[in-house]
Amino acid sequence: MSIDPAKASWPKDFLWGFSTSAYQVEGAVAEDGRGPSIWDTYCRIPGKVANGDTGDVACDHYHRYAEDIDLLKRLNAKAYRFSVSWPRVLPKGKISQINEKGLDFYDRVIDKTLENGIQPWLCLYHWDLPQALHDLGGWANRDCVGWFADYAALIARRYGDRVKHFATFNEFCVFTLFGYSIPWAAPGIVDREQHLKAIHHVNLAHGAGIDVLRSLAPDASLGMIYNIQDVWPETDTPENRAAASLLDEHWNLAFPDPQLLGHYPPQIGKAIEPYMQPGDMAKISRPVDWLGLNHYGPIFAKADPKGIWGFGWGDSPEQDKNDEVGWAIYPEAFRDLLLRLTSRYKLPIYVTENGCGGEDKVDANGEVDDPRRITYLKLFIGAMHEAMEKGADVRGYFVWSFLDNFEWGSGYGNRFGLVHVDFENQKRTPKSSARWYAKLIG
Repeated sequence: MSIDPAKASWPKDFLWGFSTSAYQVEGAVAEDGRGPSIWDTYCRIPGKVANGDTGDVACDHYHRYAEDIDLLKRLNAKAYRFSVSWPRVLPKGKISQINEKGLDFYDRVIDKTLENGIQPWLCLYHWDLPQALHDLGGWANRDCVGWFADYAALIARRYGDRVKHFATFNEFCVFTLFGYSIPWAAPGIVDREQHLKAIHHVNLAHGAGIDVLRSLAPDASLGMIYNIQDVWPETDTPENRAAASLLDEHWNLAFPDPQLLGHYPPQIGKAIEPYMQPGDMAKISRPVDWLGLNHYGPIFAKADPKGIWGFGWGDSPEQDKNDEVGWAIYPEAFRDLLLRLTSRYKLPIYVTENGCGGEDKVDANGEVDDPRRITYLKLFIGAMHEAMEKGADVRGYFVWSFLDNFEWGSGYGNRFGLVHVDFENQKRTPKSSARWYAKLIG
């Protein structure tokens, strides 16, 4: 059992924060010049999102950002990680059409955050590619490297005077694997060649983005955000072990290794060779300042001959399903991962997402009690502290998430927020976990 975080000694400069993303909270998808994204399109494909939910309104953060940031201050947030909606600032995706109203919105968000003494951490891409760019081939088109670099330049020029922490991408593995091989996310393609191209082109776009940010926001600290989770075979068979090995490359290594070590993992590297050009790896592996880690628990792999890669998602043991959404909870795996990442990549780590989903409801007294989330956070934050004591270079922790929001394929039925949102009237109600976290970080 790890130490109770409330009783632990934390570095004075340890950064505590909250995370959100644009499509999951903003709403206002057709207001003030915003163009459509691939998620606007995907949500309208029958059966893709639970209950037919969309991000059209979400948490209405576009209109309620000021009260939300005031609430962040009351919850003792030291940092707020958010993303910019690419189609809100560039409706067609390209620099030829700039939406000033969209840029103005993020000016207001950044200024309000700073007024409240909260550091803004800006992520350039959290999955909402402009639909206009997808129509041109999206991440499977090598031209996307230039599109992303132009977008990064626009953001750096506009906000680099105030934003001192930028991330290029959030969870590279999720939007490429689920978007191009396993149809669980936008754009919902199942195509091996397009998936391989997307992996390589996104890596190149990351490197181009880092170079642009370094040039135009020279005082900023730059990183990227990975979802890294142990991959274990569902059952211990040779076939499942092979599936776990390949899924591990796709999920955990396909982006950190080329970006930080200068090479692809072996199986993916061989498959990507036809799409490599001379000098590509040097363009990908640009110097960065920190590594962002999103982590929830291990994932389980099984052999699946029908899958285009031969692996499928396995099931965790029943006794380990302690999360209401059925995810396995292994804080010791989190502890060990932080130590491995410190050793392998030798960068400061910020935990940029970690949290617990459920079906939280407001009770008769107008309260939302979520003791299981408090237990989860105690376990994982305690495990993080234990890793730090053993040498893991962890500099901060951002809980996922600030608000109940649109949770992609799960729609609004899966609540991860420390603040409950009534999606009928947009009322915010801090849960018992919010009060616990605010006390911890205050």
